[in-house]
Amino acid sequence: MAISALALAGCLWGTGFLFGKIAMTEMTVTENVSFRFLTGAILLLPVVLRRWKPYRGRDLLFMLVASAVGIPIQFLIQFRGLQLTTVSHASLIVGVLPVMLAVSSSIFLKERLSRLEWGALLLSAGGAVLIAMSAAANQAGPRPTARGDLLVLISLFAAVAMILVSKRLIPEHGALHVTAVMIVTGTVMLLIWAEISQPLRFHFSPSIWGAAIAQGVLATAGAYLCWNWGLSHMAASRAGVFLNLEPVMGTVLGLLILHEHLDALAILGGLLIVGAAAFFSVRTQNCEASIDELGKADLRG
Repeated sequence: MAISALALAGCLWGTGFLFGKIAMTEMTVTENVSFRFLTGAILLLPVVLRRWKPYRGRDLLFMLVASAVGIPIQFLIQFRGLQLTTVSHASLIVGVLPVMLAVSSSIFLKERLSRLEWGALLLSAGGAVLIAMSAAANQAGPRPTARGDLLVLISLFAAVAMILVSKRLIPEHGALHVTAVMIVTGTVMLLIWAEISQPLRFHFSPSIWGAAIAQGVLATAGAYLCWNWGLSHMAASRAGVFLNLEPVMGTVLGLLILHEHLDALAILGGLLIVGAAAFFSVRTQNCEASIDELGKADLRG
């Protein structure tokens, strides 16, 4: 049951870009992200209320920073990138996140990386470069762009920052509660920004509404509930490998449903990224804390 829940969570996260791409055929980036997280926030509100414990002082500051960086900043940048590239490219680039987290932990948390781990890091970076290079090639069907790929990659820095900040809150408040509070708080910030910059519209076709709501139900609330339940029944060092289902699922959905195309460079780059991410997910020394924070507090695409 735990394995099934973790695998399902990884697959659900992988649907986020597909539904986002569909929704943005009529919605703006801001509208899509807003309706997605509004749906997720409503579904996760009982988690916030059931285990509510006030955030005060530094905890409140950390929560506000993590919410702002993790929701409006990360996802507005990431889905603007998705708008300019393909689902398959965006999904493969998001696979860099476990490697970026490991490097950030080495820098800020003083966790040492071995030569083998640094080698995996370089392979992952090389994979991202190959994917960006492939965006310039002539392709049939939907075309990715280097600019879109770059924006998706930049959004991952916000994800890493959010994880490093929110990790200070998890021992006191619990992983699921911290994630739920961040989503609710970040959604409020996002809606305020949307109303100031570009008031939301509500007249969309049923299929577009379905795609936006599916993001909130499946890729947000459903994925986090499954992941945290599975993680409570399995060691984080074993569970981390299921995170790699997200880029795989997203890529497969882009290829099969949206008829996207991956050239040889993109395929090689994706293999390098997913392979490096899998390596960092299952490494057993000096990493369980990092994987734990990634699995419990990360906000996926």
